[in-house]
Amino acid sequence: MNIVAATDFSTRSNRALRQAGLLARSPDATLHLVHVVDEDQPAELIRIEEREAQRVLVEQIASMPELQNVQCYPIVVKGHPFDGILRAAAAADADLVVMGAHRKQFLRDIFTGTTIERVIRGGRYPVLMVNNEAQRRYERALVPVDMSDTSADAIRVGLSTGLLTEGATTILHAFSPMTKARLVRSGASAAVISGYVDSERLKATEELTKFLVANKLGTQRWSLQVGEGGPMQVITRAVSERQPDMLVMGTHGRSGLVRALIGSVTEEVLRSLSVDVLVVPPAGSERTMSNPLIGTDPKA
Repeated sequence: MNIVAATDFSTRSNRALRQAGLLARSPDATLHLVHVVDEDQPAELIRIEEREAQRVLVEQIASMPELQNVQCYPIVVKGHPFDGILRAAAAADADLVVMGAHRKQFLRDIFTGTTIERVIRGGRYPVLMVNNEAQRRYERALVPVDMSDTSADAIRVGLSTGLLTEGATTILHAFSPMTKARLVRSGASAAVISGYVDSERLKATEELTKFLVANKLGTQRWSLQVGEGGPMQVITRAVSERQPDMLVMGTHGRSGLVRALIGSVTEEVLRSLSVDVLVVPPAGSERTMSNPLIGTDPKA
């Protein structure tokens, strides 16, 4: 597995590097550590920052315990952070991009999104946002699904990367009983309303089971949970109750002004919940191509 871990040398990025190092422990894994230098500055300053960034990356590879005995390649690129990360991911033919949670800048984020959101929008790479301290494996994963192809792809990528395991994953689906408000307004008894909601919950659970079977995911020993309410409400409640160490979510492809100004449920999760999140873009999303970047292995 080819893993690209982006770093700006902050504490948030260091957590991401440590987690990426643990994920790259398998013999067939390679880890590319990427730092992007801002090219909108004098050339001499760019050269100085490039040399310093290369030095720090090599130093981290040598000193960070999680990176020991891992095949690591330090890469320094010039450009905007999200564009540089995508170019590095394309050059490495990345299976996974790992990033730390970025500092939020509210007004700017509304219009342009954080770096991690722009990486997700701009490429076809699964992106793991690391919020918490590194752990060797994720023991309690939560996968919110809307029963779309994108949701099925997210589960498949979680399995193929080894981040999802049988018996440790809850598949979550939100449902809204459409007639509940009408029953309340009409003065129906609590028992009638409760019975209706239970029947709708059962239908949603059956649909969820059919969705997993239809996508050849039904043989996995998942724990299924169907929650009443809007998607973000249900996800937030499940995170509070189950305390997962990772969420796995798909994101639907959108573009242009609508994509920039209207945040999806996935984007709201990235911005508001303090849990590691694996985000999987739609299958068939175009990869950003660029000139190849070649890293050197300081351990070679």
